Amino acid sequence: MLEFIKNLPLGKIATVAVLIVVCLAAVKIILFLFDKFVKRVKLDALICKILRIAVKILLLFVSLIIVLGSLGISVSSLVAALSVVGVAFSLAIQGFLSNVFGGIQIISNQPFHIGDYVDAGGESGIVSEVGLFYTKLDTPDKKLIQIPNSTVANSNITNYSSADNRRVDITVSASYGDDIEKVKSVLLQLLCDHPLVLKEEAIKPEVHVNSYNPNDISYIVRAWCSSSDYWTVYFDIMDSIKPTFDKNGITITYPHVNVHMVQ
Repeated sequence: MLEFIKNLPLGKIATVAVLIVVCLAAVKIILFLFDKFVKRVKLDALICKILRIAVKILLLFVSLIIVLGSLGISVSSLVAALSVVGVAFSLAIQGFLSNVFGGIQIISNQPFHIGDYVDAGGESGIVSEVGLFYTKLDTPDKKLIQIPNSTVANSNITNYSSADNRRVDITVSASYGDDIEKVKSVLLQLLCDHPLVLKEEAIKPEVHVNSYNPNDISYIVRAWCSSSDYWTVYFDIMDSIKPTFDKNGITITYPHVNVHMVQ
């Protein structure tokens, strides 16, 4: 090897030396960008260290191939070995890589932010953390759910916190014997009396007949509120419907059969 280097022209040695410097500089720049990326996604320190070592070894190996190629040394065996190792490694960590790319997709597209209430990957909750491998949700009953990023990235995502206001939709049934306008008026007054329900003209509360069923008339109750007040308004209205109907003599029906005896 030393004899080979001695026989190289001075210009060739200078070119190789410059190439080595450029490769090492490129490795440092790429590692610097890698460090900035993992800080942004708040990756676990141990995983970050392992990934950094793997990336550095890969970059140095590629740099070695480039330098040896510039010297006229055949690197086909090294390239073949790198290809085989790369294929085996990618197959071994296929699930790992799918979660990593899923995390990158979520971070870049930003379908939700920390603190948003979402449906994602078949689960619902408040987003507490978006890592490189898992997205963490806090449920209203204080459970922590970790969903693989690949599952989140490939599923339908509903973000309930993306807008400032959210509409509460509740379906209520009443008897055919109750006057429709009275039922609508009682429900509308219930909505208007709630302090957290918005009353602006464009988003004012409304009540409509939803359907005529075999045993009852179904009404749709709609009220707008701040997204952060959604569950408060929802449960307050649900808790108040039955007492309000009882107070006004309105009957909430249930499936039943009327039998008429003919003499």
